[in-house]
Amino acid sequence: MPGASTSRGTLKDRSFQTCLLEAVGDHDPNAGTNPAKRTRLSLRIREAAARAGSGTVLLFCDEAQRHNENEYEWLRDVHDALDRQQIKLFTFLVGQQELLAQKSALQIDGKTQIVARPMVEELAFHGIHNAEDVATCLNGYDQTAYLKGTQWSFTRFYLPQAFDAGYRLVNDAAVLWNAFEAAHHRASLPGRLEAPMESFTRAVEVVLKDSQLRDAPGYCPDPPLWAHAMRRSGYVQSRHATGGVLVHA
Repeated sequence: MPGASTSRGTLKDRSFQTCLLEAVGDHDPNAGTNPAKRTRLSLRIREAAARAGSGTVLLFCDEAQRHNENEYEWLRDVHDALDRQQIKLFTFLVGQQELLAQKSALQIDGKTQIVARPMVEELAFHGIHNAEDVATCLNGYDQTAYLKGTQWSFTRFYLPQAFDAGYRLVNDAAVLWNAFEAAHHRASLPGRLEAPMESFTRAVEVVLKDSQLRDAPGYCPDPPLWAHAMRRSGYVQSRHATGGVLVHA
């Protein structure tokens, strides 16, 4: 019967199931047997789809290389249960290179019933490659409102006077990219420059917080501040720690 192997799962399996129930807002994610948890998970997802008026649900699983075959079998059973109820569950597994090795092993073992659900396609993450990438990301700070429906973007929250006077972070895309380039070459790091998002967002956070007290009409962060923020981002230190190899978080 479907899911029989996972109903006798280990404590780790149960933790996986509990995490999924927590993610969908179950009131008591630790309660019940594994089959009961799977039923409740399907129910919670169905309720969420009904509230949204949609028959499509997206599930993101981070650090997916840590999951084992039993856990993927359990997830497959959830896919099948929802499919019988006309709900399409699309699972995105986000993880390190080991995840590809897991997929290959499952294919070699003929576990196509698992691969055909959450492992159909592969898409490699990459960091920031050029000033255009920087501009795209900085524009997100300028345009994205929080809370949704307000006119307060992240840039405006930290620099309301400068923002209202016309300043946008995207204006400084080339300045930030140049700071990363200078640090990359100064540290003699191997390979082409590819800034991970973690380092990028840390640099932007430093600039916004340091600029907050200087906010005024006409203010804009100067190149030395962007260079300081890049140094604080940890980019060079992380590349040295990994032997020059870029690791995406």
